[in-house]
Amino acid sequence: MKKSCRLYLVRHGQTEWNIEGRMQGQKDSSLTAVGISQAEAMGLRLKSVNFAAAFSSDLLRAYRTAQIIAKERRLAVIARRELRERSFGKLDGKLVSQVRKELEQFYHLYTSLPEPERRRLRFYSEGESDEQLMGRFITVLREIALAYLGKNVLVVTHGAVMRVFLIHLGYGDDKTLPSGSVKNTALVKLESDGVEFEIKRTVGVELAKI
Repeated sequence: MKKSCRLYLVRHGQTEWNIEGRMQGQKDSSLTAVGISQAEAMGLRLKSVNFAAAFSSDLLRAYRTAQIIAKERRLAVIARRELRERSFGKLDGKLVSQVRKELEQFYHLYTSLPEPERRRLRFYSEGESDEQLMGRFITVLREIALAYLGKNVLVVTHGAVMRVFLIHLGYGDDKTLPSGSVKNTALVKLESDGVEFEIKRTVGVELAKI
């Protein structure tokens, strides 16, 4: 790869709704004490990395995580709406157990579709498909990479976004990267020339054995 930007993608720390088992989507809940500790631990893990910039989703759980990681570096966190979590439409805020029952037929349809059709499918009319999600997410990552070629950049985002992105890059698929496989404060280190992405390392991403 040509001169590249090193992107450190991090999922936010644990939240109150993570504990309650709710789908957060584009609604928000606060970091727990554990979530704050997770963010602090990630700050220490990345202590030796000289970040030129820090970006995050505009949702509070991601923004607060980014602030904690970046606090010793005197970096202002830049919030970007394009980095926010996937919209699940009217499912945002519902218990995951309730959603599984509600969408039982949807999942049956989803798993039976060919890959291209699967990526265009939405949970509800106001929700986002994988294709729509990647359209906004990859666009902003490329923009950041081009602006910071040769430098390190922190990007704090969300679990579903990171999961779909990893699948898009061929790191796994719906079976090997099921929902929940990207843990709180999971890390994906990438290199990008502003067009292509290369995964260099993952931490806290659990591939399922099939």
